Amino acid sequence: MTDSRRIDLAAGLLRTGLGVMFIAHALLKYYVFTLPGTAQFFQSLGLPGFLGYATFAAELIGGVLLVLGVYTRVVAFALVPILIGATWAHAGNGWIFSAPKGGWEYPAFLTLIAVVVGLLGEGRYAIAAKHGKAREVSAFPHAA
Repeated sequence: MTDSRRIDLAAGLLRTGLGVMFIAHALLKYYVFTLPGTAQFFQSLGLPGFLGYATFAAELIGGVLLVLGVYTRVVAFALVPILIGATWAHAGNGWIFSAPKGGWEYPAFLTLIAVVVGLLGEGRYAIAAKHGKAREVSAFPHAA
């Protein structure tokens, strides 16, 4: 496997994993915490309740777009503020996410992943790439 194919595969796996995580987290808000419960949680942090609904929509739509590899760079960077907000919301709970109410290491790590996905783009194995809408991702442009 060439270096460029390996990078494209890594970009696709990271992009898909991040997208699935966002979808799962959105569904957790919907089915477990409920959207009104999520809004109440946001209000308990001193934030407007409507941001709970907006966060749910951004996570669900953004996650689907990431899995498909559509507008990957824009979507990944657009989701970074949500992840920074999640890191902030959990900052007082300590480092480890298994702490009561969750620590901040998991959302901080996801923030880093979103930035890396934004920098890498979708890779050649995305649906967008199959339709000629994606640019090839490669650190070795002459190896392709």
